[in-house]
Amino acid sequence: MEEKIEKFKTLIEESNNIVFFGGAGVSTESGIPDFRSKDGLYNQNYDYPPEEILSHRFFMKNTEEFYRFYKDKMNSLKYEPNITHIKLAELEQKGKIKAVVTQNIDGLHQKAGSKNVYELHGSVLRNYCTKCNKFYDANYVFNSEGVPKCECGGIIKPDVVLYEEGLDDIIVAKSIDAIANADLLIVAGTSLRVHPAAGLINYFQGKNMVLINKDATPYDNVANLVINDSLGKVFKEI
Repeated sequence: MEEKIEKFKTLIEESNNIVFFGGAGVSTESGIPDFRSKDGLYNQNYDYPPEEILSHRFFMKNTEEFYRFYKDKMNSLKYEPNITHIKLAELEQKGKIKAVVTQNIDGLHQKAGSKNVYELHGSVLRNYCTKCNKFYDANYVFNSEGVPKCECGGIIKPDVVLYEEGLDDIIVAKSIDAIANADLLIVAGTSLRVHPAAGLINYFQGKNMVLINKDATPYDNVANLVINDSLGKVFKEI
């Protein structure tokens, strides 16, 4: 493992256009539960499966039940960035990392200081009235009683990509451009099974891809370096 981490450090030192592509595993060490592990949200018992609750159709038809789950399980305001978020922000400040492409919606990359973050699945920090499009912050939504309403009477919706909704075309285009032009792509904390997001790494044309994840992924065979360990252990050495 030490040998692999040393190789990872060398690749970072030799690269000047690094893109980081991350998933839920980036934030689990901050205490935020992931979705698909044995203790994840998808393996907990609710009146409805989380996949159904977090769908566009469910939000429209069962808005009160949606918000009961959302406020209970998706509130990331109490969490702080971990060593991985912090090190990535430092690497960006040094001019090494040009972009962070994340599947997470918790805003922890920005909280750690990263500036160029592409949020494929949106963010809990942004919320909009479905009627007049007025912006509301996360505190307003999470501290509201029942279904959060706008002053115009409209229902407020999180700027989070729900099941049955498409990704933002502009964010996708910027992510693809960043990945396609990177000389080092670091893929971490993701099962690479959630599409279309996972498919974006296919646009990488650079020299080196590093894959860091506790479990095997469908892309292990195309990476130059695979580290099956926790992100915290790896990034504290960077």
